[in-house]
Amino acid sequence: MERLLILCTALSLCACTPAKKAEQKPAESALVATSAPSIANIPAGDYKTDPAHTSLTFTVNHMSYSHYTARFGDIDAHLKLDPAHLEAAALTVTIDPQSLELNAPPKGFHDELMGKMFFDAAAFPKITYASTKIDITGANTANVTGDLSLHGVTQPVTLAVTFNGGYPGLVGIDPNARIGFSAKGTLKRSLFGMGYGIPAPGTTMGVGDEVDFTIETEMTGPALKTQEK
Repeated sequence: MERLLILCTALSLCACTPAKKAEQKPAESALVATSAPSIANIPAGDYKTDPAHTSLTFTVNHMSYSHYTARFGDIDAHLKLDPAHLEAAALTVTIDPQSLELNAPPKGFHDELMGKMFFDAAAFPKITYASTKIDITGANTANVTGDLSLHGVTQPVTLAVTFNGGYPGLVGIDPNARIGFSAKGTLKRSLFGMGYGIPAPGTTMGVGDEVDFTIETEMTGPALKTQEK
């Protein structure tokens, strides 16, 4: 009986004793702050778009029900770049309007967009952009202003550009320098003579005037310079 009482008392004390907290270890998946990618080690020279890693997507308000999304597939961009003088960089872009890609378009819709009320691609077979000013806004960001020629009209458009990283070339893997950028911008299509379908004041029946666009691109540049033996 005495042994039974001692056992019960011991079990009660164990139940009332707070459990020792497990030693907390830093989470392996914890995010570690990193500095912005530097363009300083990228070689100066001429860069051009890698088509497999380049896209231009745009959205436009559709009756306030959704933001209709489409993209251009044929984009040819060239960049003259000197990391020591970023403000002097020069960017030129050419887009084929016929390369417009749509999600499940109704029959004839692509042809309608290529017609006179929209892109009028027969009369204006190229959309072009040429930078005129570059303002450095951060360690890896800049505002690039340039002349956009669309539908026979030229207007200034500014791109908010982020440098995502790059390398001067990789021995045995990629013999050329590679750099990557993201860019965003907004324009009003009415300023380019493409005002068809804009909703009348006080209504949402139509397609909005403001067009938001996003560019993702990787560009290849000068060949890797190998050290002489």
